[in-house]
Amino acid sequence: MSTPESIPVACDEVLTRVENRIGFIELNRPQALNALSLPMIRAIHAALDAWRDDPRVLAVVARSLHPRAFCAGGDVRFFYEAGRRGDVAALDAFFTEEYALDHAIFTYGKPYIALMQGVVMGGGMGISQGAHRTGGMRIVSETTKMAMPETRIGFFPDVGAGWFLARTPGAIGRYLAVTGATIGAADAIYAGLADAYLETSEIPALIDALAGAPLSDAQDVLACVARFASRTAPVAQLRQGEYSDALSLAAARGWIDRHFSQPDVAAILASLESETEPGGREWAQDAIRSMRERSPLSMAVALEVVTRAEGPMSDCLRRDLDLTRSMFDHGDVIEGVRARIVDKDDRPVWRIAGIEDVTRAEVEHMFVSSWSLEGHPLRQLLG
Repeated sequence: MSTPESIPVACDEVLTRVENRIGFIELNRPQALNALSLPMIRAIHAALDAWRDDPRVLAVVARSLHPRAFCAGGDVRFFYEAGRRGDVAALDAFFTEEYALDHAIFTYGKPYIALMQGVVMGGGMGISQGAHRTGGMRIVSETTKMAMPETRIGFFPDVGAGWFLARTPGAIGRYLAVTGATIGAADAIYAGLADAYLETSEIPALIDALAGAPLSDAQDVLACVARFASRTAPVAQLRQGEYSDALSLAAARGWIDRHFSQPDVAAILASLESETEPGGREWAQDAIRSMRERSPLSMAVALEVVTRAEGPMSDCLRRDLDLTRSMFDHGDVIEGVRARIVDKDDRPVWRIAGIEDVTRAEVEHMFVSSWSLEGHPLRQLLG
C-alpha cells in the first residue's frame, strides 16, 4: 500500500489524491449536493490532466464524500444570477469549461470509475456517464436517483447526455429527456446508463480494498471493483394487476416505445392521451401530468437533442454550448429557475404556453449557433 499523494488544487470542494496507483476525485460540497461550481470543474479537470500520462496512476475513481448525492448538477443559482444580469461571458465560461471536462472524461485513456450514489442529475451525469467509454464503470446503488430533469426549469438535457440517451433501448432516451423522469439503479442498468450495482454500505470496503490491493495494471483495478459490484440490481416487484407510478422502465417499455417514438412532443402528447390499455392508461396519465408541468419549448428542444445525437460526442457538446446561448436568450430557463428554485411559487410563465403551439421553426431557431465552427469555444474537441 502506497502513501497517499495529494494533487494541489485551489478548491476545497473537490479533494484529489493518488493512493495505491489510483487517482481519487472526491466531491465535497454537501450543502449544495455537490452541484458543480466553476472552481470544482477546474479542479477535476486539472487532476485528470495531471494523471493522464502519469504511469503511477492506473485508473481514476470519482465519488462523493457524502451519502445524499454524487452530484446534483451545475450551480443553478449561479446561472440564474448571471443570466439575469446579462453576463454572457460568465455563462459561456462556465458551460465551455464544464463541457470540456465532460469530453475529457469521455475520451480519457485510463479507466474512470464513477460511484453514483444518491442524487445523480444534470452535471452529475456529465461527470459520470463517460466512464463507460474509458473501460471504466458507472456504479449505482440502492440510493441512486438519476435524471436529466432540465425541462422542468426550462432548460434541456445538456452535458452530452443526449449522446447517451440516444443510445438507450427503444424510445427510453426520448422519454427520459422530455419528462425528466427520475430512475433508480435497476432502471439505470436496464437503460444502459449504468454498468453495475453496489450497496452503499459496501462502498467503504471497496475504497479500503482499492487502497490496499496489489495493483500492477488497470485490469487489476477493475477486477478489484468487480469483486464488490454486481451486474444486476434488485427490482421492486408488483403483484399482478397492481399499478405504481414508479413502474420500472422494463415494465413500461411497450408504452414508452409506442408513445415516445412519435415525431414531436405534440404527437407524443396526443398518443399518450389515446392510451386505453389497463395499466397503460394510468402510466400515460402520469406522463401527461409531468409534461404539462414542463416548458413546452424545452421539451421540444430536448427531443431534438436526442434526435440529433447520432454523431460524435464532440459535436453533441458543441451543440449543447450553442443551445445554452439560445436557452438564455430565447428560452425559458431564467423563468423556470425563478419559479422552481428561487421564488418557489411553482408558477412558471412559459414563453410558449401550450405544447401544441411549439412550431418546428421555433425549435430549429434554438439550434442556430452563435459561433462559426472555426471560432467555436469547443472547436478543439475531437471524438
